[in-house]
Amino acid sequence: MPKMKPNKAVLSRFRVTGTGKIVRRKPGRRHLLAGKATKRKRRLRKDALVDKGFTKTYARLMGV
Repeated sequence: MPKMKPNKAVLSRFRVTGTGKIVRRKPGRRHLLAGKATKRKRRLRKDALVDKGFTKTYARLMGV
């Protein structure tokens, strides 16, 4: 069986840390920012870890 190709959409949205965890961006920081509180926007800046249930799926799609 040939090797599985990595999914480009998943590669653009997620990245792998040095310890092997998968990191994602938080949604809600693209537009309509004037109506959102500064505190809320500040919290959205930080990256979040992918939930444990999805880690295996995304790792397989990324070819990790």
